[in-house]
Amino acid sequence: MKETADGGSLTCGREQNADSLAEDGKNIEIKRMIKENIMKSNAEISINNIYRLDGRVPLGKAIPFGLQHVLAMFVANLTPIVIVTAAAGLETSQTAALIQNAMFIAGVATLIQLYPVWRIGAKLPIVMGVSFTFVTILSSVGAKYGYPAILGAILIGGLVEGTLGLFAKYWRKLISPIVSACVVTSIGFSLLTVGARSFGGGYSDSFGSATNLLIGTVTLLSCILFNVFAKSFWKQLSVLFGLVVGYVLSIFLGVVDLSGLLDGGILSLPRILPFMPEFHAGAILSVVVIFLVSATETIGDTTAMVASGLDRDITEKEISGSLACDGFASSISSLFGCLPVTSFSQNVGLIAMTKVVNRFTIMTGAFCMILSGLFPPIGAFFASLPDAVLGGCTIMMFGSIIISGVQMLARAGFSQRNTIIGSLSLSVGIGFTLLPEIFQIFPSIIQDVFAENCVAVVFVLAILLNLILPENMDIEKAVEAQE
Repeated sequence: MKETADGGSLTCGREQNADSLAEDGKNIEIKRMIKENIMKSNAEISINNIYRLDGRVPLGKAIPFGLQHVLAMFVANLTPIVIVTAAAGLETSQTAALIQNAMFIAGVATLIQLYPVWRIGAKLPIVMGVSFTFVTILSSVGAKYGYPAILGAILIGGLVEGTLGLFAKYWRKLISPIVSACVVTSIGFSLLTVGARSFGGGYSDSFGSATNLLIGTVTLLSCILFNVFAKSFWKQLSVLFGLVVGYVLSIFLGVVDLSGLLDGGILSLPRILPFMPEFHAGAILSVVVIFLVSATETIGDTTAMVASGLDRDITEKEISGSLACDGFASSISSLFGCLPVTSFSQNVGLIAMTKVVNRFTIMTGAFCMILSGLFPPIGAFFASLPDAVLGGCTIMMFGSIIISGVQMLARAGFSQRNTIIGSLSLSVGIGFTLLPEIFQIFPSIIQDVFAENCVAVVFVLAILLNLILPENMDIEKAVEAQE
């Protein structure tokens, strides 16, 4: 009995030791897996990811790159609102409230482009903002029908563009590589005057003054020198460096006015339906046409961004998502009393120059815009950036878009057919819009859409020529030569 008891006790002890060893082994394996996951996670968080679409970047290093995008578009995002609300007769206090809403909506729309909701959003580093494309037509609508009619037309127009975006696969083939290349090139050309206008001081009485030219020149030289002498990834912050240098110089020259920094209070939540939308057929028709023009610019912007930043062709899904976000986000924007939000060419130029395409990095910029909309002092600080500083930074960025367009033209090939499409659409589109009075015999709606919008003219001509010209022009020429 004693032996049996001792034997049982020994057996039990061995089993307990075996269980203990198995448990220890399991714990060691779990610890090893946790350690591997931590190491893998740390490896995935790298500054080198700024050149990749996905992947984490250290937050402290991501914020400056995101902030650079916000600063590049901030004033341009606010100016259309100031112009249109003035034409519609709104008070200054009402305009200030709409500016806050616009920054909030632009940030949210940018987040949707970066991280899509359903099929809305391109999953690309697209920065959204209020577009200059709508300024002329919306100013006209506001003066004729009032600001609520503007919002009603935007609501309908946004739904039209968003729906077209969702069904992009049915008409995507119309946008061939040569058409996209022409549109991107024309976007670059159209922005040169915007950059030059900002360089000289914007729409102010001091335009072209020695002070503005000095600020713009110092800012531009700061960007170039920083890009030349900075090492590694720091080179890509040349625009932010130029903005800081130009801003500091502007303060010393007395150009910056921060007296109204706290006029809007500390916190201001977005207000929905500050104006009840009204619907007028004439206003809706005119604005819907401009939404179609804006869609062509969005296609050009996203195509240029993918070509210059990711070095590949854009996909049908990306075009569909970007247009859907443009349209539906604009409709939501109208509910907050704001103008349409679209992809910003300024930021496409920034990507073309820096090659920073990381979505997480751009997301930090989107949150900066949202904070600017919630905290008026932040928005007021960004809005105090002098035009000359922005001009010094953007003049080279816009040139980068032209270079991206030329590279796309080269990839499309210089066949006889492509040469005709490119040369004719660009020469007529850019040349005619430099002399807008050439459109004077056409109805006002045609003048509003095309007279000063070279992107729209280039797009329409390129599409028509792409549909009309035979595909095998070079082959027919070769056959004729043999005969």
